[in-house]
Amino acid sequence: MSVIAPTQVVFTQQQWLLDSAVLMISHSGDENYVVTQSTPFHPVSHIWPDHPADQGMIIHAGKQYQVNNCVVGAIELATNSLFIAQDIPVKRDVEGWVFVVVHIITGTMDFDIGDTVTLSVDREYQQSLSRGHSAGHLSSLALNKVLHNDFWRKEPTRKDELGFYDFHSYAQEKSEVTPDLSTDTYRLGKTLRKRGLNSAYLLAELNVVAERINLQLSDWVALKTAVVMRREGDHLTDSRYWQCNLGSEGVIEIPCGGTHILSLSEYQSVTVNFKVNSNQEIVMYTKSVKA
Repeated sequence: MSVIAPTQVVFTQQQWLLDSAVLMISHSGDENYVVTQSTPFHPVSHIWPDHPADQGMIIHAGKQYQVNNCVVGAIELATNSLFIAQDIPVKRDVEGWVFVVVHIITGTMDFDIGDTVTLSVDREYQQSLSRGHSAGHLSSLALNKVLHNDFWRKEPTRKDELGFYDFHSYAQEKSEVTPDLSTDTYRLGKTLRKRGLNSAYLLAELNVVAERINLQLSDWVALKTAVVMRREGDHLTDSRYWQCNLGSEGVIEIPCGGTHILSLSEYQSVTVNFKVNSNQEIVMYTKSVKA
């Protein structure tokens, strides 16, 4: 019988292919939930689902099985019961539970618990998401920096990793990573105005704000410096941090569980544009172009 343990993940280490033992297979209708000891697949988070699941195949005895989705799961060790995504009833690090990556395959499979399978991630798709996600971090920092001096009537208490007023974390309502694109929705509500944001002025000057952000992004991309994912362990629930060297502004670090680029040299450009949904909501689109 396979010993159930937290999934070891390598999706932050630029590894797209590995062999691993199957620890658990669970079923729901035509869907098979496959848990392996280790995986290169990044699962979509049930807590903050901004970064999509990786795509790819599980291969066994020459047969390829499409991974239709990849999600976070939690196994109750006392009962060997698997809960997935929104059905997970506990937080991470609760005694008696382990968190795992669940690969979802539809239809009949010819492998079983204890078999060794090959897990193969669609590298190009993952890397397009990585470019989109890292670009989103850069643009949020640039946005905070551009707004810092001219768009706050008073000083809010929260600052970002560069020391600027953290509009991004105050106002962000939703984020979504897609290939070479990060989409951030910001709410300009009463709470933010009470904190000191001059939202009417921001709406009036959005085109200028975008131009200034794009100048900053161009300067940062030109640095071609390294991006590092600092890991506090190899398991799915171990903390991970996005680090980037922004030249004279130093190395910054942001908690993040997604996949990312290795260097700013992977970009030809990163640019933003805004859409105004209402006087209470704006959307920032951060587009990256591969070098």
